[in-house]
Amino acid sequence: MLPAVTRSLRDSVARLGLAEQAFWLYGKMGRALPRTIFANARLRNRGAPDGLPIPPSDLIFLVAGSSDISWFLKAGSLAAKSISDALRARGVSMEEVGAVLDFGCGCGRVLRHWHSLHQTRICGTDYNSKLVEWCRSNLPFGEFQVNQLSPPLPYRSAEFGLVYALSVFTHLTEDLQFRWMNELSRVITPGGYLIVSTHGERYVHRLSNAERKRFDAGDLVVKNNINAPGSNTCSAYHPMAFVRDRLAAGLQVVDFIPEGARGNPKQDLYVLRKPMRQS
Repeated sequence: MLPAVTRSLRDSVARLGLAEQAFWLYGKMGRALPRTIFANARLRNRGAPDGLPIPPSDLIFLVAGSSDISWFLKAGSLAAKSISDALRARGVSMEEVGAVLDFGCGCGRVLRHWHSLHQTRICGTDYNSKLVEWCRSNLPFGEFQVNQLSPPLPYRSAEFGLVYALSVFTHLTEDLQFRWMNELSRVITPGGYLIVSTHGERYVHRLSNAERKRFDAGDLVVKNNINAPGSNTCSAYHPMAFVRDRLAAGLQVVDFIPEGARGNPKQDLYVLRKPMRQS
């Protein structure tokens, strides 16, 4: 289907308030495909390579946009490697970064890949209590909390050396993005890191002509922001200038990796650092 037609159809569904229903219908159709059923059954019978439990199919689809267990595991591994590689480029390893917080942890898609960091405190928080409960029951090496749509988090100031939020700011309204950026900065230690992924240039085909003009002017574009803020059907598009000059104000943008969020295909990756001393 042509991009313009796809965009028009997606926008029409959102305007009718049917985006959430369409999202779940798409998921059910994907789970019903014989190829998916066979591949998933084989993996569940054999078990995940890391020896950890595999989430139910509906939770996998909610966090990965696909019911394919193989992709869920591969995408999580790629995302974890994106984070560790981004830190390594700064001369920092996961083993020495300090306590880690996965903001928007889902059912542990990325967080499960830190299970070998025995000396590191691993925490996860998510808006969806069902996802958090699954993590609590199946990933005993981590600590998990439910967060609300708006701050605050149940953590002390300067508690984490690393916070990452993959495909989280991509689903928040502008107001929520600024509020969460301030809150995540609060819980990071001075000199600590915040890594976020965004929809950048590779996603502009999803925008109308008017939205593209706003994007090119350096403005954030948020679609379906009224019906479902914080959900998969609310989508935000970030020009680099918006992140650098506005969203990350007060933090240092130490690296920008276009399409660098491997495991979150084509999303950009920003590495932000909290100054040692706040001005």
